Amino acid sequence: MKKTLLIFGAGKSATCCIDYLGKVSSAKGWGFVVADSNEDLIKQKIKDHPHAEALLIDISQETARRNAITKATVVISMLPPSLHFIVAQDCLLLQKNLLTASYIDDRIAALAEEVKEKGLLFISEIGLDPGLDHMSAMQLIDGIKENGGTITSFKSHCGGLMAPESDDNPWHYKITWNPRNIVLAGKGGATYLQDGKEITIEYEDLYNYANLVDTHDETIGKLGYYANRDSISYKTLYQVKDATTFIRTTLRHPSFMRGWRAVIDLMLTDEIKQYETDGKTVAQFFAEHIEHFKLLELKEKLYSGKAENENVKELLLFLDLENDATVINKSLCSSVDVLQFVLEKKFALGPEDKDMIVMLHEISYQKNDEEHKVCSSLIVKGKNSLHTAMAQTVGLPLAIAACLVMEDKINLTGLHIPAVKEIYEPVMQQLSEEGIRFVEKEL
Repeated sequence: MKKTLLIFGAGKSATCCIDYLGKVSSAKGWGFVVADSNEDLIKQKIKDHPHAEALLIDISQETARRNAITKATVVISMLPPSLHFIVAQDCLLLQKNLLTASYIDDRIAALAEEVKEKGLLFISEIGLDPGLDHMSAMQLIDGIKENGGTITSFKSHCGGLMAPESDDNPWHYKITWNPRNIVLAGKGGATYLQDGKEITIEYEDLYNYANLVDTHDETIGKLGYYANRDSISYKTLYQVKDATTFIRTTLRHPSFMRGWRAVIDLMLTDEIKQYETDGKTVAQFFAEHIEHFKLLELKEKLYSGKAENENVKELLLFLDLENDATVINKSLCSSVDVLQFVLEKKFALGPEDKDMIVMLHEISYQKNDEEHKVCSSLIVKGKNSLHTAMAQTVGLPLAIAACLVMEDKINLTGLHIPAVKEIYEPVMQQLSEEGIRFVEKEL
């Protein structure tokens, strides 16, 4: 039977994945199927790949979904994370290998033993963050350890930003991936290790604009950061038992940090209170919201321009929260729904806008009783609003790994993330050939 790649999902991050798989599958004589519920989106993504097959599908329809998976050799899911599980169940049933770029959740983790027993390979967290961060970090960590070093501190930072030439709003940010993930980022708070002490940060305190990291790039300078979810669980996975500091973070411009802290304080990420928005302007919603939560005094304080609230008024006004012209018309919804509606307009990428990915690892280690510090960094710029740096760095690791699995070049079974040499070495080598390369320097 002809080998066939099947990818579910043709959204923002799938562009470069589809381009890479389209070229490789054509050269190798593989079948290549792109499945999505949006026919126009599929056609847009496969128009340059004449051998790719478009499949219009409702992922909730079991028969259609299983028919597609039955014909595949390797399945890639770029669906929303909540939908990976139903695809994973079908892949188990139909004996197919599966790759996703999303975090392993409890439901997927519960399948690990069965995946192993059936001799299948499921790879999760093989996108950008998570994904490229794991692979680049482990390549660096393993190299230090093989040369006799002992890791004492690990800090990893990654963010999707705007390239300087397209950075034209006070937030220094535009949307290059799932808008819902952006408005809900950090809601669970974060836990990390600092100088041997476990630190827990609540959502309300996560966006501390005093948290800065030097990118060691003169065109970018210092960026703000907030800690990701549960960093500590990766300490064991990365096999750095002697590290007393271990943190993984998301990078943002310092102004974004200041602005989002104000957004949280104004309870604009609240998901409970429901508002009727049909016929209501953004300004009317905002006034109702402020009144309901008794936030007028706080709003006036944030608008005051005092040092601790420097440029916050400019940031909030940029979101058109006082706009009495834009009508929401989203029926009954929460503050976070309105916030997403606003951000999708204000943070939209222009057709020729270029985004930028910045990833930075800072590792301290001891060797021969001496202290050392190394920095490994990656900067990738997008080409335009379709071929973004985000799409490159999420999609290419996934696509490359899928091709390696298709060719039986990854000799593993079970559920894995790409923190093992059998995965990260060949993927990182191929990424280097595609121009995604890290620069290391001793500090």
